Amino acid sequence: MIDFIRGKVVHLESEYVVLDVRDIGYRVFTPNPYALARSEEPVQLFVHHNVREDAIHLFGFTTRDEQSLFRRLLEVSGIGPKVALGVLAGGRPEAVVAAIQQENITFLTKLPGIGRKTAQRMILDLKDKLGSINSKWDVAPLVEFEVASTADNASAWAEAREALAGLGYRDAELDKAWLVLKDNLTGEESPDVLIKKALQQLFQG
Repeated sequence: MIDFIRGKVVHLESEYVVLDVRDIGYRVFTPNPYALARSEEPVQLFVHHNVREDAIHLFGFTTRDEQSLFRRLLEVSGIGPKVALGVLAGGRPEAVVAAIQQENITFLTKLPGIGRKTAQRMILDLKDKLGSINSKWDVAPLVEFEVASTADNASAWAEAREALAGLGYRDAELDKAWLVLKDNLTGEESPDVLIKKALQQLFQG
């Protein structure tokens, strides 16, 4: 069983990075590949090693807490690795934990691949199992997140926009991408998540 991988990012796509580990390239699916691409130093990812009859996949996370939350999500009926990865890509881990513990179905159903029934199962199956993860984050009530969401989005987008401008995107392109994105956000997206979402929109034109 692989617990973590450390290597340099040599290639990335919208869903994964390739890490060069002693001249072997490992494809690792991760919530925010573009965040890792900005590092010129070797990166370390905590790994979930998923083995199926027809495939072997590696899913990687920058913290062990994210790795633990990912594995907890897999315990929920109807949530596979790709959906669990989408949940971590769509919202900050601490916000996901808070939503489950506070039974906030509205928040959970805004996450990729999560419908109302799946959100209800997440709450039922995980509400009492996230204590060890919760204790490591300052999980505030989601009502506070929602009140501050507009300001939080603006601040996160400012940082994401600066990074995207550094990649060569023009102001007009970034403004157009933001107009599409801003009405479909939970308010809990980090700059890294906004970078990924904006790049997906920019690639689509």
